Amino acid sequence: MSKKDKQLDRKKKTKGFFKGFKDFVMKGNVIDLAVGVIIGGAFGKIVNSLVKDIIMPPVGLLIGGVDFADLTIVLKEAVIENDVITKPAVAIAYGNFISVILEFLIIAFSIYSVLTLVIRRRQFEEKLAQEEAAKIAAEEKAKAEEPAPISEEILLLREIRDSLKEQK
Repeated sequence: MSKKDKQLDRKKKTKGFFKGFKDFVMKGNVIDLAVGVIIGGAFGKIVNSLVKDIIMPPVGLLIGGVDFADLTIVLKEAVIENDVITKPAVAIAYGNFISVILEFLIIAFSIYSVLTLVIRRRQFEEKLAQEEAAKIAAEEKAKAEEPAPISEEILLLREIRDSLKEQK
């Protein structure tokens, strides 16, 4: 294979790769996923602000007027020499941990609520579609079971047959 053929082959592969990538990106599921990630990030910021700015200040006030995020259990005090911290304190920041758990629970509950709503809506639509299909099937079955209307010619022939039987 010549050098020129190899370059053309490489260009075709590159074009094919990017065409495949474009097709993949333009599919609805990928775009829906991207929109979901963006909305989820914005929703996470809203919930974060809700917890830090609205829920936790009253909770902190109830437990003694402290900032909830600053609640810690100090395992080892900081070492201070000449007004300079030489070794920072070792502490468990349980207040911040509880705030993050609360944020998670709010987000999880919100997602559960939305998914439940979507699932119920789909089930309702499927039930309506099944009922409609059953109604159409019942109508078609009823039409199939109905005797076909008898034509006037057949009725006339039957009368003639019956009258001939009576004459004999």
